[in-house]
Amino acid sequence: MTTLMMILGIVVFVIGLLFSIAWHELGHLSTAKLFGIRVPQYMVGFGPTLWSRKKGETEYGIKAVPLGGYIRMIGMFPPGPDGRMEARSTSPWRGMIEDARSAAFEELQPGDEKRLFYTRKPWKRVIVMFAGPFMNLILAVAIFLGVLMTFGWNETTTTVSKVSDCVIAQSENRSTCEKGDRPAPAKAAGLKPGDTIVAVDGKPIGDWSTLQTTIRDTIGPATVTVERDGARKVLKADLIENKVSKTDGEGGYVEGEYVTAGFFGFTPASGIVEQSFGESVVRMGDMMENGVESLIALPSKVPDLWDAAFGDGERKQDSPMGVVGAARVGGEVFTLDIPPENQIAMMLFLVAGFNLSLFLFNMLPLLPLDGGHIAGAVWESVRRGFAKLLRRPDPGPFDVAKLMPVAYVVAGIFVCFTLLVLIADVVNPVRIS
Repeated sequence: MTTLMMILGIVVFVIGLLFSIAWHELGHLSTAKLFGIRVPQYMVGFGPTLWSRKKGETEYGIKAVPLGGYIRMIGMFPPGPDGRMEARSTSPWRGMIEDARSAAFEELQPGDEKRLFYTRKPWKRVIVMFAGPFMNLILAVAIFLGVLMTFGWNETTTTVSKVSDCVIAQSENRSTCEKGDRPAPAKAAGLKPGDTIVAVDGKPIGDWSTLQTTIRDTIGPATVTVERDGARKVLKADLIENKVSKTDGEGGYVEGEYVTAGFFGFTPASGIVEQSFGESVVRMGDMMENGVESLIALPSKVPDLWDAAFGDGERKQDSPMGVVGAARVGGEVFTLDIPPENQIAMMLFLVAGFNLSLFLFNMLPLLPLDGGHIAGAVWESVRRGFAKLLRRPDPGPFDVAKLMPVAYVVAGIFVCFTLLVLIADVVNPVRIS
């Protein structure tokens, strides 16, 4: 049964992956057609074609390897300086440029001269290239907001999970009480597991972060109002000073750092809490920020990834994952001993996270990514604007094809990194619990 659920989870994730890719390419396709650019192909996947059908002037299809997708537009790059669309050179770098240029004019038909991508104004080309990643962003936001506002988010609550028996400095590496330890203020006040703290000194408490800050700012006598068995009860407590873990300002802790602050002595429970629209937007902002930070930190994670793939290194939970690793996690989600709605929510979060990553990654201003073409169009607009301002001749379209040698180097780095992640995903995968 576990194997069957694992396979089912992988299949569900792959379907979500294929939909995400198709949704991305739909953004490119729809805007390209909107601006009159001819698109001969719209494909989901790479490699051999499994199925295709031609509708109008575009061939739609699915290929065997679900690791991406593409649309082919006529005239992605302008002709060379001599006006020719194809030339030959013995220089390998020049050959790359010419190959890219000639490929951009494949299947050129009569009347296509006015339907070429490079002939569109820069702002239109920016829209066409941005539309793909933007579709992934829309899908990520829709899934995240939908799950957060209907299912909820697993967070620390103001409900008591465990009451400490004694006062132990959190910098000490022990969890059991010793002779001479003082009783914890929470236990002395009569706090019990299952109590929900709703106020301190008469001030309402609505979330764990507020409660944590209030307790740390309080030393001495205080009243703690709790909900117990449907009724409210006021407890008299005497909070003391203790050495506790430093917080990150959002309810979490900074590992290995401690501060002296007020101490009550209980462990909060975690639970799934439905989020309001405003709270969901804030969490989405946090996810975007974390995604950007993870993307920036990607090169620094290569050594650990190498050790995890070829050495005895531990595969960290925040280690980069590829499609194979994400599919494996998707399979494991369906094997967890949790309610079905939790499994569905986790799977949706996984697909949404994949779409958010696609958006951020594709916005890097590097060819062959969408961000590279956007950067080229923006630079062309700036260059033409300065020429017009200085009353100089129009420099014409920016020849992105000249950057193809750089694009091949970038693509090579991406391929090597992808292979490294793939090996790590197979031999030392990230696991969930």
